[in-house]
Amino acid sequence: MRYADAVTSFTSYLERVRRLSPATVRAYRSDLADLGAVVADVDLREIDLELLREWLWRATRRGDARSTLARRAAAARSFFGWAHESELISVDPSLRLVTPKRSKTLPVVASQDGMRDLLDQLRAAAAAGDPLALRDHAILEALYGSGMRVSELCGVDVDDVDMDRRTVRVLGKGAKERVVPYGAPAADAIGAYLSRGRPALMARAAQSTPALFLGARGARIGARTVYALVARVLSPIVGAEHVGPHALRHSAATHLLDGGADLRAVQEILGHASLGTTQIYTHVSAERLLAGYRLAHPRA
Repeated sequence: MRYADAVTSFTSYLERVRRLSPATVRAYRSDLADLGAVVADVDLREIDLELLREWLWRATRRGDARSTLARRAAAARSFFGWAHESELISVDPSLRLVTPKRSKTLPVVASQDGMRDLLDQLRAAAAAGDPLALRDHAILEALYGSGMRVSELCGVDVDDVDMDRRTVRVLGKGAKERVVPYGAPAADAIGAYLSRGRPALMARAAQSTPALFLGARGARIGARTVYALVARVLSPIVGAEHVGPHALRHSAATHLLDGGADLRAVQEILGHASLGTTQIYTHVSAERLLAGYRLAHPRA
């Protein structure tokens, strides 16, 4: 089988069998397309370890980050592992593919005071009744108040929100459904948006939609719109130019742990499959504690 045909079959397998999210499938497709630029459309059996090493070497020469190299190598291993199991190849060339370890960097986290000031500013802006200001306030409160992913937020429908219990049903990675709580400020912001913001945006739509959050033209909001919103309002708070909705998820998790929340409870709220993924936030809390100690203690 030709390489391009195999990639098409593999991504179809990811979508239909493994039921990975569209964003994850796009990432696999992008990484394998990068490999395709090196191997061309050869027969799958002609790709060997040396060719894969050349691919990563070229990526290193053009300055790709170690995290990018590690992700692309992982995509290649998944692809060739699938091809071997599917008996498209007799030998998996990626088994001995070695990549640099990912650099251990702590996630970007906003301070509690910074988040409080930001959300107060958004609430004041929404008080005038502008539909987009009401929506933006509700989005930031929902992301920070629940720790949900941006893809989960964009997929939420009105019926997924339980205003009485202050919970929202989201569809996470691997099509796994979970119910996450949110606080009173988020409830107030969502309530104001539902009563005054969403109807005005819905009036601009060509057709009705069950989506909770709408774009300026009344259709379901897209992840890019949320990214642009978060980057605009959060970058000054955290002092980083390239910051997205995941920073709110990081901040929510860290502030939960700072407040004494149980690690497993945070794992369930975030929808992490592994507790090890959640443990990064204990390091963030420890670093913040250490920084405070060094600044404040006379014998530090």
